[in-house]
Amino acid sequence: MEILRVSKLNEVYVKIDCEPSTAYELNDYFTFDVPGAKFMPAYKNKMWDGKIRLFNAITLTLYTGLVAYLEKFCEARNYKVEYDENFSKESFSIKEAKDFAATLNTKFPPRDYQLEAFIHAVRERRGLLLSPTASGKSFIIYLLTRYYNRKTLIVVPTTSLIHQMASDFRDYGFTGEIHKIYAGQDKVTDKQVVITTWQSIYKEKKSWFDEYEVVIGDEAHNFKAKSLTSILTKMENCKYRFGFTGSLDGTQTHKLVLEGLFGPVRKVATTAKLIEDKHLSEFQIKAIVLEYPKDIRQMIARANDYQAEMDYIVRNEARNKFIKNLTLSLEGNTLLLFQFIEKHGKPLYDMISKESEFPVFFVYGGVDGEERERIRKIVTDNKKSIIVASYGTFSTGVNIPNIENIIFGSPSKSRIRNLQSIGRGLRKAEGKEIATLFDIADDISWKESKNYTLLHFMERIKIYNEEKFKYKIYKVTLNV
Repeated sequence: MEILRVSKLNEVYVKIDCEPSTAYELNDYFTFDVPGAKFMPAYKNKMWDGKIRLFNAITLTLYTGLVAYLEKFCEARNYKVEYDENFSKESFSIKEAKDFAATLNTKFPPRDYQLEAFIHAVRERRGLLLSPTASGKSFIIYLLTRYYNRKTLIVVPTTSLIHQMASDFRDYGFTGEIHKIYAGQDKVTDKQVVITTWQSIYKEKKSWFDEYEVVIGDEAHNFKAKSLTSILTKMENCKYRFGFTGSLDGTQTHKLVLEGLFGPVRKVATTAKLIEDKHLSEFQIKAIVLEYPKDIRQMIARANDYQAEMDYIVRNEARNKFIKNLTLSLEGNTLLLFQFIEKHGKPLYDMISKESEFPVFFVYGGVDGEERERIRKIVTDNKKSIIVASYGTFSTGVNIPNIENIIFGSPSKSRIRNLQSIGRGLRKAEGKEIATLFDIADDISWKESKNYTLLHFMERIKIYNEEKFKYKIYKVTLNV
């Protein structure tokens, strides 16, 4: 029986001593096709074969977080794995966790699943925690930050999430100083807690990262793979590393890269269970399928072009009027999400703001983080307002508990984007009985040929079924 000896090089990589033939097996086992590679310039220019290799057959190194997959590899081949002494787990009991949490004097004690996630993270020293939107990820992050009480780097995807995370920490009772890094801000600080966007630091030299002992990636699925790899591989001596995400995109490469850099996935809770336990708001989906006239269906079928179809949909005046009337008819706070700023978001905002008696806000990438945080706070204190926002700015992480209505103004099949967007409405708030998603789809199919965005709608229905969301489909004739 062959023995693979695993030793820890640092907190990023392990080295696997094995026979050359086994190294080739490992190389093949940890090689994966990258989804959509054939559309990427490097592949088109024949500079890359469209694959990602997570084991280096020359240096015999593998991401530390993938050791569990190495064990599966060995088990299937009847190989044996031997580790050096560096892989022991921390001892941390439920009582110790509860006692520590009690010392923080937060307004509310951690929920059971939050405490379990905290205990798991401390015991393992690393991990990728799959925690549904609105499940209180920031509180788990807070527990870890306070527990380790060391120089901590918290990495988020947007400036608005920097401000929100800092605000959440204050709400939890944190009185220490927090340094924020984003465009134009100083990157050197002696403060213990640093919150930054990944875009602000991924080009920094390795020496810049050396002082950090804890790294936490929030909404980790949103980090570009190369940038995330750049940050985490530079932190060779950072022993405690945790990634948090509400959802993964379903591709194996995406999951394995995140696990390799942070650690194995651990599911914290499910959205359906959180709703059942009354931690999240009741939720329903009203899927509105807009049906188009025959001549339009024939035109779209002849074109058979996704971009042309999208362009027609978002510029369609009758469709935009329908969205405007729907938005204005709803009670409570409404979040209308769009994909294209100039040709869709701006026209929708102009139409709605002209007729609305209530505050209407327009949020997209050009609105800075502090302004987004100001809008968030205004809406949080309002009972009736409308936010017209791009998916990129408001689908992820933004915490406005009293959002009662969400409208998908632009079609999308992205699992992550859809689930994150739904999460904007799942938080509970006083007086809020139920959150409703209005999923607007477009039936422009002709005979047996279904249009692209209708197929995307079918993908969303699959997601709703998997997540056990209640939904009802309504068909509406659109008079174009």
